[in-house]
Amino acid sequence: MADLQQLVDALSELSVLEAAELVKMLEEKWGVSAAAPVAAVAVAGGVAAAEPEEEKTEFDVIIKDHGPKKIDVIKAIRQLTSLGLKDAKALAETPGGKVLEGVGKEAANDAKAKLEAAGATVELA
Repeated sequence: MADLQQLVDALSELSVLEAAELVKMLEEKWGVSAAAPVAAVAVAGGVAAAEPEEEKTEFDVIIKDHGPKKIDVIKAIRQLTSLGLKDAKALAETPGGKVLEGVGKEAANDAKAKLEAAGATVELA
């Protein structure tokens, strides 16, 4: 069995982007999701199947391309997140990188507007 303290020490040295990549790799290998589980409400009599889908309330802000003003986009990412310069730069250069995850509609639209004003191509998912 692996020395758990060594494992904890090794994981503590990961950057935010490296930790996110590790999560993706583990999700793929184990076939699970690291997303927080949503409490399901048990409905008797199959009423839940007849209800229409609720409007999406949580969004991910995904950067598709940093555009011609990469420095402005990095500054915008740093304003929106708690990332340092190195991690914000790496995120700006990663197509498909998630700037924000699971935020409300208003916050997602605000972040999208700021990033697009800085010159990035952004998508909400």
